[in-house]
Formats: sequence, C-alpha cells, structure tokens
Amino acid sequence: MHFRNHREMDLELGPEVNCFIGNNGVGKTNLLDAIHYLSLCKSYFEPTDQHNILHGEEMFMLQGAMGTADGVDQIAVSVRKGQRKVVVRDRKEYDRLADHVGRYPVVMITPYDAQLVLDGSEVRRKFLDGLIAQFDKAYLDALIRYNRALVQRNTLLKRFAADGRGGPDDLAPWNEQLSLHGQEVHRVRSLFMAELVPLLEQHYRGISSGRERVALHYRSSLNEAPMQELLQASWANDRAAQHTTVGIHRDDLLFTLDGDPLKRRGSQGQQKTYLIALKLAQYDLTQARASRRPILLLDDIFDKIDPQRMRHLLGLLREQRFGQVFITDTDAARLHLALEGTGLDVRSFHLASEPHPDREEKDERAYAE
Repeated sequence: MHFRNHREMDLELGPEVNCFIGNNGVGKTNLLDAIHYLSLCKSYFEPTDQHNILHGEEMFMLQGAMGTADGVDQIAVSVRKGQRKVVVRDRKEYDRLADHVGRYPVVMITPYDAQLVLDGSEVRRKFLDGLIAQFDKAYLDALIRYNRALVQRNTLLKRFAADGRGGPDDLAPWNEQLSLHGQEVHRVRSLFMAELVPLLEQHYRGISSGRERVALHYRSSLNEAPMQELLQASWANDRAAQHTTVGIHRDDLLFTLDGDPLKRRGSQGQQKTYLIALKLAQYDLTQARASRRPILLLDDIFDKIDPQRMRHLLGLLREQRFGQVFITDTDAARLHLALEGTGLDVRSFHLASEPHPDREEKDERAYAE
C-alpha cells in the first residue's frame, strides 16, 4: 500500500515462476523491490526509506506471507515520514532489524547492476556486505560495530582540527574497536571471496563461448598489514584529512577480463555476461550457506541479454536450480516462448495503468492468467 508508484495491490503468487508483464513505467520493478523489502528490510534501488513512499502520502506498508522450513511467516514492513521503520513478523515487532536479515534469502539480477562496474567502490562494498550479511549475523554485527566506531573516531578527528588539540593516544579506544571488528570483517570477506571466485569463473564459462579469463580481486589495505599498524601509521594523514583514511571501509572489488579492468577492457556484452555470472555465483553461494534456495528476482532480464546468455539462464531454470522466481518483462509473447518447455508452474500477472479519479498519478492494477 502506497509503495513507490503503487497505491494498493493484492497478489496470490505461485510457488515456482511468477511473471509481471506490462509497459515501462507501470511499476513491474517496484513489485520486485517490494519482495526485496520484505526479505531484507530495505529497497534494492533506493536506500532512503522515505523516498519509497508514494508521492503525496505519509507512509507505505508492505505485507506478505514468506515461507520457511518451519512454516509460513506473516511479514509487514511500514515506513512513516519522520518515524523509524517498523518490521513485524507474526505480529511481533523486531527489536533489531539485523535479526530479520537472512531468514528469507534473495538474489536480484537487474540492468541496474551495471553500477557495480561503472560506479565507485562504495557500491561494490555494499554489494559484498549485503551478500555476506544474509547468512552471517556475526559478520553483520562486526560491520555495524566497526561503522559505529568509525563515526566516533572521525568525530574526534574533526574536533582535533577545530580546537588544535588531541593526539594519537586520544584515539586509542576507537583504534582498538576498529582493529577488533575490522580484522574480523576482513577475515570473513577474504574467505568468502575464495569461495565466490571459482563459481563466477564457472558461470562465465557456461554463458560465454569466448575464451576470456575473468577474475575478481579483493583489494584491501589489510591484505598488507594489521589494522592497528595501519591506524598508527596513518595518524598524520588522518589528522590532516579529518577522517580515517585506512581500513575496511575503503576496500574494493576489482573485476578483470584477461588481466585488465573490466570497466576499461570489456565490451557491454562482456560486462553483462560478467555481471550475470557474478549474480549466479552469488545465488549458488547464498543457497549453500543458507541451506535453502533463495528467491530469485529477474528484472527485465530477457530484454537486455542476447540469446546465448538467455539459453544458459533458461537451462538453469529447466534444471529447477532456483527457488521461487519472479520475472518482469514488457513482452508477454517473448516471455511465454522463453519459458515454454521448462516444466515449471508459470503464472503471469499483467499490469495496466488506470487513472485515479482524484489524482493525476496513475494507479496500477494487475490481473493474472
């Protein structure tokens, strides 16, 4: 209710493949994002919760029945302007949203994933952290504690610049916290990457007929020295910059093709292949860690990939490698043809825009077949 451009919608979804079909702008992707919200307490696309409220309204609410090995949970997520986000499971509100993360694993594949290649390191760190946090609560806790200590240390550095006082010893308590939690985050990231990279290479070979060599490198200053040593050595730089210049908050992922950065060397087709392979590797690893098949969200995917990449993805669908799948597309005939012969229970929901009598905005309706 009142989520993004949807005023209200109630859908009875199928257990295997669900297709949202309609013209651009009717809100197909927003339905995928609603599922992502119910699963992980956040939007895949818009990090500011209140920006997801329908224009002119004061709040949004999402409700859904989420299946687990123990039965079906009733989940509700609500955001009201000026108030904190509320997430409720079976009528009981979470004290910590982190306790919800990982209960319903989900993987999204969307054209917007190109940001992983084209944008800055923060986008790639968020991708990595979000992936690991789905099934490692200790990692999420360490990351939260690290970020809290980082804020405190940076506040002190700014204060030192303002009043001309302060020295390295004043930062010692926060250095200790950053070292403790930063080393743990770095350790888990390193182990995780060692598992993710072979899966990436395997899927890339399966999608591409070329002989390119792909790799994924985890770049971190902690690869060279312990966090405590880095903080001590960076005191002068940190004081001049008024913020912490070393640590896991500056880590990055380097995507390469034949030894060169993918961003510079790879064609658009090679970049798309790399990103699909990366997301499929994410799916495999999430499934292995969570001991259940994640929800798979495919946003406008069949319109953006060529037949060769489509064949690989459809092959995985036919093998029933995935859990519940949600697909958006503008072309019903193309989607029907692509999914024909998979042997899966496919349900289609056609979205159409209808004018609301009291507003200029459009209200979306869906009908199923």
